[in-house]
Amino acid sequence: MFTVTLLVDPKSPTLDPALVENLRNAWGGGDAIWLAPDEAAEFDVPLCPDTYATTHIGLLAMGVDLVIQPKQGRKKRLLLADMDSTMIAQECIDELAAEAGFGERVAAITARAMNGELDFEAALIERVGLLKGLDLLVINRVLDQRITMAPGGATLVATMKANGGHAALVSGGFTAFTEAVARQLGFDEDRANTLLHSDGKLTGDVARPILGRNAKVAALAEICQRLGISPDQAMAVGDGANDLGMLQAAGAGVALHAKPVVAEQAAIRIDHGDLTALLYLQGYSMAEFQQLA
Repeated sequence: MFTVTLLVDPKSPTLDPALVENLRNAWGGGDAIWLAPDEAAEFDVPLCPDTYATTHIGLLAMGVDLVIQPKQGRKKRLLLADMDSTMIAQECIDELAAEAGFGERVAAITARAMNGELDFEAALIERVGLLKGLDLLVINRVLDQRITMAPGGATLVATMKANGGHAALVSGGFTAFTEAVARQLGFDEDRANTLLHSDGKLTGDVARPILGRNAKVAALAEICQRLGISPDQAMAVGDGANDLGMLQAAGAGVALHAKPVVAEQAAIRIDHGDLTALLYLQGYSMAEFQQLA
């Protein structure tokens, strides 16, 4: 048995009931269940329809996300999340570089690295090198003035934790940011790279080993082993090429507003919804959403 989920951008909740019913009828599905009025609905089907791929493409153009996944085991025990452009709306290294006067140059490298066009570690070392001499106090200023939380993130973490889940923030960015973001959003733990500094200024380097694609996969395996669960019981979310490994290893890997190479290869893609889409995919209704205490 499979579950079909349809959802739209919660800022513009315009999911047409007629669309849901027509698709349900065409695919021989069970009764439609509305998880949120005008925003998210689901129904079960006995088999994954042959027309899924073409229907998916058509609905994306209409502003509707469509996901089909096995019904059994949808609710996950672990959330493994990327930070930059996933749990927050920015790329931290781009914001630091803007303060150092290299914003456009670094942003261009970041975009290519996240789309898999450049080696992640080499690109990180190159970008961090441009931050040499930047005052450590700039990090706090960037956190306060430039970083914003992505919509739905706090609700996602709070709801999964309220239902016995564990939340880990695993980033190719920097601990100076993940520690603050994890604390604000309620994550149980965080992992990232460490910016090296001396005499109150960045040295232009990061501690080794660098946390990249393979380290995210390793983090998934290590945390699952510690929790006594299998990777099938994990949901991972990210947007960049360095996230693909963990997205493919997790039971549910979600490419959220992802770079093209990631959206094409991930099993689940969300182009329109926000982070609460990950709750709808697990069968949570809006009435079950929790907020941070």
